[in-house]
Amino acid sequence: MKLWLNGALVTAESAHIDPADRGFLLGDGLFETMAAQAGGVPELARHYQRLCAGAALLRLPVPLSFDALERAARALLHGNRLSSAALRLTVTRGPGPRGLLPPANPAPTLLLTAAPLPPPSGPVRLVTSTLRRDETSPLSQIKTLNYLPGVLARLEAAERGADDAVLLNHAGRVAETSAASLFVKRGGRWLTPPVTEGALPGVCRAVLLERGQVTEAPLTLAELASAEAICLGNALSLRGVAALDGTPLPEPYARP
Repeated sequence: MKLWLNGALVTAESAHIDPADRGFLLGDGLFETMAAQAGGVPELARHYQRLCAGAALLRLPVPLSFDALERAARALLHGNRLSSAALRLTVTRGPGPRGLLPPANPAPTLLLTAAPLPPPSGPVRLVTSTLRRDETSPLSQIKTLNYLPGVLARLEAAERGADDAVLLNHAGRVAETSAASLFVKRGGRWLTPPVTEGALPGVCRAVLLERGQVTEAPLTLAELASAEAICLGNALSLRGVAALDGTPLPEPYARP
């Protein structure tokens, strides 16, 4: 497999990232996971806008225009003879000196990789995590390279025999899962937690909101447990939920 690194297609074996890169050392960067179809990325503009919004918060320059990103995605797909794929764009602040303060003139690292799309799968089993999503942190609304809360939540789910975990915020209301937006069907209507509850502004979520297929509303754990259906959505898939904390859901295959 080839990858796109700082403007060039290279093999994985020949790729080199500076050992002083702040993304590796400090998680100082962002990423976007995107679904490619028919040689392009249908929601590329939304991903790019979210990336730029996160970069602005981190004061991180993004030396890559939307058109350049689109060309890079097409070149990567063509170079790997892929039409459909899961793409990941990683942007770090690049190398820097020891310490937390970034360099005055950073040289960001840009990495775009491709992998086959995951095969379709059935409904997932959810548990409620003991971890909490910090809805008061501005980092809850961007995709930083520090994904350890999600990693720990997914590990907890696996240890409890589940596929994923629901994260509540510090107020005890529903935010999201380890790597997906939550859509909850109640009274025949599909609802999703607002970003002010700690939910990441997901691209799949934005599309469904724009189409009027879901509505924002705060949700308690009790409301989640009594839902007609729950669905998990991210850039790569929409998946129904079979059970929450061991209790089966009435409509495990329902989707917005």
